[in-house]
Amino acid sequence: MTHPAATRALLASTLSVTALLATAGCTVDDEPRPRWFSASASASASGASPAVEQPSGSGAALTEAQARAALVTEADLGEPWTPSRGARTWRDGLLKATTEDQECQRLLDVLYTEEPFGTPKGPQATSALDDGDTDAQLRYRVAAHPPADVDRALDWMRSLPGRCGEFTAATARGGVQRVEIRDLPLPPVGDARQALRVMLAGETEEGELTYLIMDLAAVRVGEEAITLTNAGLDEVYAEVTQQAAQLGAQRLNEIRKQGRAQI
Repeated sequence: MTHPAATRALLASTLSVTALLATAGCTVDDEPRPRWFSASASASASGASPAVEQPSGSGAALTEAQARAALVTEADLGEPWTPSRGARTWRDGLLKATTEDQECQRLLDVLYTEEPFGTPKGPQATSALDDGDTDAQLRYRVAAHPPADVDRALDWMRSLPGRCGEFTAATARGGVQRVEIRDLPLPPVGDARQALRVMLAGETEEGELTYLIMDLAAVRVGEEAITLTNAGLDEVYAEVTQQAAQLGAQRLNEIRKQGRAQI
């Protein structure tokens, strides 16, 4: 039975995301709508139009406390998202894999480490959330990186659907994965951004079929970068990735404007 409050939240969030993607000229083909997605992400954002490029603000790099305050948490996404109980087993089973092409291998390494920009050069903070309905896992990081390094990594990510659109990879356990990469549209927030949807299809040693979907999104806001992964073996909703990136970039932008004020 669907509760009225949940119905209103779903309707509000669906209309919000639909308007956002229509304004940004973004479409995701054949993606299922989420059964539930909180409207709180839109309500807690800065209030600026998502179709307008947001300024990065000014001031020095964030403190660690400010980086923590900039995280997207379960309070933003609401049910069924909860604090993570730990890394999923598919991380080692499917993402520890090798392939012949150097750039495609770099992508696999990034998906496993969740560090497209390398080791942070300053304060960082991370949140990890689990979807109790689909068993998806969302991991969100805010960290300081040199803007030039971030922009080069974003350009590299942007090239991957053409360079590594489809390839095969061997897992550490001897399985073979067929990997497919697509662009994933993001709303126009931050100073630069890129997202990918990566699909890995294969089977276990016991012959059980596996199908892992993993969104990798990254946004630069001034001297900080947001890295977001949303992955699972069941439903993985692009809307969650997109709206978490939108909310996170707007929140980080507001905190940057506060400079080094105490949190």
